[in-house]
Amino acid sequence: MKRLEEFRIYYNQTIHPELIRMERRRRRLLRLLLFSALIVIGLIIFEIYLNLLLVTLLLFIPLAVYMFYLVYRIREFVQTFKPNVMNLVLDFIDDGPNRGTLSYQAEGKLSKEQFLDSRIFVSPAPYYQGEDYIAGRVGEMDFELCELDVREVSPVVNRLNFVFKGVFLYAIFPEETEGEIIVWPREYQQYHTRAIREFTWAGAVNVDHEILNERFRQKFLTYATEETHVISILTAPMQEAIVQYMEQTGKEIYVSFLDQEIYIAVTEPKDILEPHILRSNLSFELVREFFEDVNLLLHIVEQFDQTH
Repeated sequence: MKRLEEFRIYYNQTIHPELIRMERRRRRLLRLLLFSALIVIGLIIFEIYLNLLLVTLLLFIPLAVYMFYLVYRIREFVQTFKPNVMNLVLDFIDDGPNRGTLSYQAEGKLSKEQFLDSRIFVSPAPYYQGEDYIAGRVGEMDFELCELDVREVSPVVNRLNFVFKGVFLYAIFPEETEGEIIVWPREYQQYHTRAIREFTWAGAVNVDHEILNERFRQKFLTYATEETHVISILTAPMQEAIVQYMEQTGKEIYVSFLDQEIYIAVTEPKDILEPHILRSNLSFELVREFFEDVNLLLHIVEQFDQTH
């Protein structure tokens, strides 16, 4: 809560002025779009009135070029907005204790192999898209995260079903650590029967009885390989942080500890920090959700780093 209050102050002092500057650009773009719409409507009426094929063909080429120009202006605004705001948020996050400088690549993503190696999701993932790649360090642990949109072909109807959409993190602990644990939301157990079955075939068993936090036991299924010391990996503070965030946001959270590697997935139905064109982007909520998602992921990694 204290960190969120600090972020609100930072937002007012640093992020909000940038949003105001971008809001001026959005309004100029919106005026251009409205003016263009009037011109296009006027040209269409003019063409209908003349009803001449030659005039229609002559007007089509410059009109098509102009439409491509408008699309370019919109893409330019969107592609400028997100990195500007994203980098300001990351500047605040990496000022926290034990956190190194964070780097950002708008078009980067984790590989499909990294996603599937988590063993949280079992899928051929024929549709795999990602963006907003962030890399950095928490304590002694290097990490990478990005937004992912992963889908597979439905066995029932001819369409793509969601496998996962949200923020996905991968981190690696620099020292030898043994034990494998995977945590799935209990409410969505039916969607992960394949993953749970494959993990049990690899020697894992249900270890809900070893989870001390009752709210965590109610909301999550926990499986671990035999001889894994569950509470030393999935610590009590970590359990509390995960369950609190799930209760506050209603988002699904998945966690996988595979020896030295950590994978964390948080569902997010919306594209993070995607700006609006037709309405204002001057909103604390627009950036708060992204901050809380990333902060939670890093907090879990931080807890693991401090207790190992």
